[in-house]
Amino acid sequence: MTTNTKEHWENVFASKQENEVSWFQPYPKTSVEFLELFNLPLGANIIDIGGGDSYLVDVLIEKGYQNIYVLDISANALQRAKVRLGSKADAVHWIVSDIVDFVPPVTFDFWHDRAAFHFLTTEDRINKYVSIAENAIHRNGYLVLGTFSETGPTKCSGLEIKQYSQASMSSRFEKNFERIKCIEEVHQTPFNTSQNFLFCSFKRN
Repeated sequence: MTTNTKEHWENVFASKQENEVSWFQPYPKTSVEFLELFNLPLGANIIDIGGGDSYLVDVLIEKGYQNIYVLDISANALQRAKVRLGSKADAVHWIVSDIVDFVPPVTFDFWHDRAAFHFLTTEDRINKYVSIAENAIHRNGYLVLGTFSETGPTKCSGLEIKQYSQASMSSRFEKNFERIKCIEEVHQTPFNTSQNFLFCSFKRN
């Protein structure tokens, strides 16, 4: 785990309110639409990578999913989600880890990542992520990735990111995944600015 990266995110979530960060969404509409597209059984293993204090976990609980995992490098981020959810938080598996150090405890039917993957900017860390995802997702399981597009920002929270196109994202996963659908989304930040995102879904071969 990169200590400086962890310290950066612990500080962000200790010092800023949820609506003081650019990625805040009161309802994760696009992520939920992808989830609903695949019609997963309520017993499916679902993980939100870099889920932090986002509201996807609230939707998953509300829909009745029973095996929910949320991973984030920041313990502070996960703690905020736990406080918000109250007793409902007990139904979730919370994992504090850098994604490239993650040892999955189960195999997943649905792997969701909105805006974590694009923080991996070296070939080594990108390849580790892809390898972990390949091994952690069931055959016929689904992967949904949201990153900044080629017309999106080049930095986020003061850190460099890697932009993606449909082609460049697909090439990272083409060995073991089949691309299903990609969409571009304009995210309106709490500061009334716009960020261009690319979301792609894949099925594990």
